[in-house]
Amino acid sequence: MMTFAFALPGLADELEINLGTLATEAELHSRSISIFPGGRGLPPGSGGVGEGAELYRARCRTCHGETGSEGPASRLSGSDGWMSFSDPLRIVRIQKNPLLVMSVGAQWPYATSIFDYVRRAMPHTAPKSLTNDEVYALTAYILYLNELVSEDAILTKENLPGVEMPGRARTVDVWQEE
Repeated sequence: MMTFAFALPGLADELEINLGTLATEAELHSRSISIFPGGRGLPPGSGGVGEGAELYRARCRTCHGETGSEGPASRLSGSDGWMSFSDPLRIVRIQKNPLLVMSVGAQWPYATSIFDYVRRAMPHTAPKSLTNDEVYALTAYILYLNELVSEDAILTKENLPGVEMPGRARTVDVWQEE
């Protein structure tokens, strides 16, 4: 059975479609979750490596492995991009890509991008379910796994943009902050 839809000329002028009211500027701002490389859009909150480690074990380890480098999901930690013989996935990598190891810590140019991605998409079973403090904590732990922050680091919107990522040197910066 096939169904066809068509519009009659002039009918749209007679229909009034009222789906609600326009959002105010404040409402639009409160729903904006974009985080820019320089930190614009980061919410208030804080999180430390220790809290992030606990959250990681409870919610992330199944997909990213015990140390963030086992998989089956994308690697969170790893070398600076070159494969080593101690790499747990080296056999797979030799077949697919003999030189480079893909990892968040090695490739992503901005620490704020980790926060943005985790907040939007993780965990896969419940995206956008983490609080801002939990996202800061997980970001801190991922950065710790990559030896980019110390074990006692606590991230906030003030200090997260200042974390230097190894991937930044391999990136052309096109972002222009306001």
